[in-house]
Amino acid sequence: MFANCLDRLRALLLSVLLLSCFALPALAGPFEDSVAKFANDEFSDTEAAIGEVASSGNPLASPIISALQDGRLSADPDSKKVFITKTDGSIIDAATGAAVDKLPDNAAAVRLNNRLRRTVEAALGGLTLLSPDPAKRLAAAQSVFKSHEESLLPTVDNALAKETVKSIKQAFAEARAAIILFKSDATDSDKLDAIAVVKSRGDQEALALLSDLGTDQPPLVAKAAASAISSIQSNLAMWSMVQNAWYGLSLGSVLLLAAIGLAITFGVMGVINMAHGEMVMLGAYTTFVVQEVIRARYPGLFDYSLLIAVPLAFVVAGAVGVVIERTIIRFLYGRPLETLLATWGLSLVLQQAVRTLFGPTNREVGNPSWMSGAFDLGQITITYNRLWILCFTLAVFAILLAMLRYTALGLEMRAVTQNRRMAASMGIATSRVDALTFGLGSGIAGIAGVALSQIDNVSPNLGQSYIIDSFMVVVFGGVGNLWGTLVGAFTLGIANKFLEPVAGAVLGKIAILVLIILFIQKRPRGLFALKGRAVEA
Repeated sequence: MFANCLDRLRALLLSVLLLSCFALPALAGPFEDSVAKFANDEFSDTEAAIGEVASSGNPLASPIISALQDGRLSADPDSKKVFITKTDGSIIDAATGAAVDKLPDNAAAVRLNNRLRRTVEAALGGLTLLSPDPAKRLAAAQSVFKSHEESLLPTVDNALAKETVKSIKQAFAEARAAIILFKSDATDSDKLDAIAVVKSRGDQEALALLSDLGTDQPPLVAKAAASAISSIQSNLAMWSMVQNAWYGLSLGSVLLLAAIGLAITFGVMGVINMAHGEMVMLGAYTTFVVQEVIRARYPGLFDYSLLIAVPLAFVVAGAVGVVIERTIIRFLYGRPLETLLATWGLSLVLQQAVRTLFGPTNREVGNPSWMSGAFDLGQITITYNRLWILCFTLAVFAILLAMLRYTALGLEMRAVTQNRRMAASMGIATSRVDALTFGLGSGIAGIAGVALSQIDNVSPNLGQSYIIDSFMVVVFGGVGNLWGTLVGAFTLGIANKFLEPVAGAVLGKIAILVLIILFIQKRPRGLFALKGRAVEA
């Protein structure tokens, strides 16, 4: 009897075991069910699948959502199987991670619309909110702030509680506030606190978020949102003025660097040098040649390429300037209109020579690592290349002032500027001073080309973009006065950037030109008049 019961029990257990083995392949877990929804080709099912997969905690969740965003997630409507095509071309089953030889014939990419794309971005943000990489956590928090996906609130709260980095913690707080603002069952008190957090952020994204809040809010919340929008708009208007001022300083530094050499030659020698822009161009092409040699032979020195190019550009452009003065300019002193015509023709010759040597197309000049990138200051962005150019310009200006004040050549240049005949009678070789002055002005234009190569196209026409503005700076500031050139460059640069948003780039330049003409009618010698040979003549 006992043996018979034991046999029956064994048979029953064996039957259960066999049924379980055959039934297991037909049963799918929650994650597999969620993944299968991608194969239904319905936007509502895809949205549900995104949420379920993202919250599953499965290690395949992030690859699935990333593949969906990139168009690498495919589904077979017949078998309800979903596949991931990796970036290397291999294929895996999205539900199990098992390798697959090829996609089924009926498989097609899972479709997305604009709403689903935002959902995908939010899901990816949620998946990286707890990443060990601080940069990824910050990016995820910013993504959630934009999407304000309500389902991510528990994850954001968890990340906020664990975060130790102050800036990222603030980003999590802002993301939480964005979710609360659009949460239907949030209390008025919670929404008011959220509005205060978003208001403190104060940028365009905060303004857009509050503007999207709508007018169907409780009166107290709507009033607080309107007040926050007005405050952010005022704050952004102030920062816009600061941004324009920075752009003006940046443009002014470029104009000063291009005009400072012209101020020397025009002030001391009375020469209207229309080839000054080509000296700038020569400096830029010197930088190009230096970088090409370094790339080919000494790639490890690339970050020092500009430091190497600066003295070389000064020597190259300065030597060409001395040659020009000795062979052309020296025969045209006292005839400014003829120097204008001769140097204009010379500029065409130099442009064509560069076209013959380097070709007519733009040449690439790279930014060293220490001049690449940008940083935020309040609500404005400052690029490192513009900041370094401003510092470099001021350094060149200070060195030039010290040279004019404390060196023998500087003393002779000032003497010739103030009274050429008296300087000659005191034994100063004015012809030598003229050659060195022209070479100095050309050399400074050459190092201006080094700086301009970092923010402008290096081409045979590079100098033509700055020659007219350089003359305006020199005339406006006062011929031969370096301080006048400094003030004139930054004044014109800032005025340009404040007029451009109102009148446009072209009309803004025209307005500046008209204002300078009217100013010169009242003060023919510019802002800071300097007595020199050109004035005496």
